[in-house]
This record gives sequence, structure tokens and C-alpha cells, in this order.
Amino acid sequence: MNNIMRLFFDTSMLIAGFVASHPRHAVALEWLKRVKKKEHSLHVAGHSLAECFAVLTRLPLSPKISPQTAHYLIKENIEKLGDIIVLSVSDYKKILLELTELGLSGGIIYDAILLKSAKKAKAHKILTFNARDFERLIPQDTTFILSPH
Repeated sequence: MNNIMRLFFDTSMLIAGFVASHPRHAVALEWLKRVKKKEHSLHVAGHSLAECFAVLTRLPLSPKISPQTAHYLIKENIEKLGDIIVLSVSDYKKILLELTELGLSGGIIYDAILLKSAKKAKAHKILTFNARDFERLIPQDTTFILSPH
């Protein structure tokens, strides 16, 4: 049982897995299926729950994804299957300091929150379609980033 890989899913993987019309749906869905088969464990940031809800309910789809459907997708595919990581005030302060020291600004803060959550989860890999964003945060350890094709 110790051979199970602890995977931290970023929001890009979750959204792609939930939305059939997403160009990377098949790839993301395969990873979610592996979690459901207990081949890997799923870990996400608490922040990703809110981000998934916001993105799912605002995607330019017809028909639109309702708040009820978005909540159902999150509940069934994240809450029931995964470990949700919540950061402390101290964690947020450290993130701000680290970004300041790296000279990074703007939306990279959200990737930094996910990275800190992944490390707090003791994940083996962060699973993302946005590898470059995470590479900016940890250029010395890009092996931690898994970007499936």
C-alpha cells in the first residue's frame, strides 16, 4: 500500500477532468480514475475548492454549469476522494515573504498557495498543466512537477 503516489492536483487538472469539452479532458480524467481505483491518493488546496467553483460556474459553455452541478462535481470528485489541505496564517505570511524574496508578483501568488499546500500534504508530485508557473517558484526542483500530456 506504500507504493501509492501522493498526487497534488492543481486546479487546471481538476477543471480539465470535470469538463468533457476541455481539450485535455481525457488525460485529466485518466488521472482522476487512477485515484478512484486507489492507485494514487488525491490532495488539493482548500483554495482550489473555491477556484473550481468559480471557474466551473463561469465557463463559456452551453448549457452553463449550474452552481448545483459545480458543487456536486467538487463534492463527488474532491471532497469524497481527496485530502483537502488548509493553510495557516503563518503559511500565508511565508508565501508572501518567499515571493518578495524571489521578486515575483501578481497571479503567481495563487500557484505559490498551491505549491505550499502540496508540500504541506507531503505530496510526491504536483500534477498540473501549468508547469511553467510552478517552475518559476521552484526552479531547483522541477522533478516535483508532473505535467501529463
